[in-house]
Amino acid sequence: MNKEFLIRIGQFILLILSQVLLFNNMGIGGNEEYIPYVYILFILLYPVDTNKNIFLFFSFLLGLTLDIFSSSGGVHTVACTSIAFIRPSILKFAFGTSYEFHTIKFANTEFGSRLSYFSILIIIHHLIMFLLETFNFSFILYSLKHTLFSSIYTLLLSILLLALFSSKKKK
Repeated sequence: MNKEFLIRIGQFILLILSQVLLFNNMGIGGNEEYIPYVYILFILLYPVDTNKNIFLFFSFLLGLTLDIFSSSGGVHTVACTSIAFIRPSILKFAFGTSYEFHTIKFANTEFGSRLSYFSILIIIHHLIMFLLETFNFSFILYSLKHTLFSSIYTLLLSILLLALFSSKKKK
C-alpha cells in the first residue's frame, strides 16, 4: 500500500469517528435538529486524478458506515453515492479548465470557486438526505428548511476546519 492510500483510509476513519462521536451531538435549533455533516469533506476533498470506481466505492462505504452508526436506513448511503457520482460535473462547473486538465489542488484554488463547489455539493447531499428521510410530499417545507440550515452549518464548519487544518507553508 502506498502512503497516499493510507492517508485516505486515515481521513476516512477520522471523519466517521468525528461525525459519530462529536458532530452528531453538536446540533443547533430546537431539540438540536440541525446537525453539521462534515464527514462529506472526504468526498469533497478526494483527489481528482484517482480511480473513479474506487472513489465511488469509498463514497458508498462512507454513507453506509454512517447509516449503520446512525440507524438511518440508507439515506447517507444514497446521498454520498449521488454526490460522488455528480461530482465531476460540479468540479467542471466550479473550476473550469483546471478540472479538465486535472490540475486542481484545493488548497491553491480561489476561495469563490471552492465555496461554490462546496455549497453546491453540500446542498445536493442534504436535499437528497432530508427528502429521503421524510419521503412524503407533505413534509417538503420541513425538508427544505432542514436542508437550508444544516447546509449552512455544515459549510461554515467545513470552512473553519479546513482553515484550522490547512498546511499552507508561507515563505
